[in-house]
Amino acid sequence: MDTQSLQAFMAVAESGSFSGAAERLFLTQPAVSKRIAVLEQQLGARLFDRVGRRIRLTEAGEALLPRARKVLQELEDMGRAINNLTGEVSGTLRIGTSHHIGLHRLPPVLRRFSREYPQVRLDIHFIDSEEAWESVLHGDLEMGVVTLPPQPDTRLHSQVIWDDPLVFMCAPEHPLARQADLTLETLTRFSAILPSPVTFTRRIVERLFQEHGLALNISMSTNYLETIHMMVSIGLGWSVLPATMLDQSVIELAVDTPLPERKLGVVTHPGRSRSNAARAFLEAINSE
Repeated sequence: MDTQSLQAFMAVAESGSFSGAAERLFLTQPAVSKRIAVLEQQLGARLFDRVGRRIRLTEAGEALLPRARKVLQELEDMGRAINNLTGEVSGTLRIGTSHHIGLHRLPPVLRRFSREYPQVRLDIHFIDSEEAWESVLHGDLEMGVVTLPPQPDTRLHSQVIWDDPLVFMCAPEHPLARQADLTLETLTRFSAILPSPVTFTRRIVERLFQEHGLALNISMSTNYLETIHMMVSIGLGWSVLPATMLDQSVIELAVDTPLPERKLGVVTHPGRSRSNAARAFLEAINSE
């Protein structure tokens, strides 16, 4: 059983298709199919069922999935530990980050890092912070630059890099913009546009209102903060967004109850060897 077949198996399982796996592995689809066929022959079991255009893991595939992930992670850790002995900063660094952080926080870090360490191939996944956090936990990514969870989770090592204060905001022509002495209760009378329920930011906002015995009136949700900002700017509702997104199209609402702090930072897995590239990236991000 070779690692290439296991990598092909993981890629198909995670992408849900042979074409997606081929794109991820930079192979042709027939090459991926051949590797899966070899693995199935070695194991004496079918690993995938094809139902129409959908691919599903069989019982044998479900049993193999966590074991294959563990084997590949241990091999990656072994190679990383040996490569670290040379002191060379090279290889591939897999990072997950949100679109918002990628747009507003990371550009100077990435510019400096890529110039200082051209031998490192940056493999950046622009995904939700929560998905990046889970991917680091499961070993799919070495590092996440994310919105940190409201409550500490010791399964990952977290380091705060930026304070990212949140503010209530709406469009200048919104009815709330003309009201003085705003309270949380007043906000509940108007439609809110917030990130989806699975996000750390949404949890922060919901907990604040729940602590005051109030229910939010949420009209729309999306994970893209820039989209929320646009919808707020045209008067479709109020929202809670980072203060860095205040501009001429929106105004801050002076609500009598302060919002909890939101922090952005880096998460890594405490049980995995940290590559020289990851250490160098941490130095770069801490120096900004």
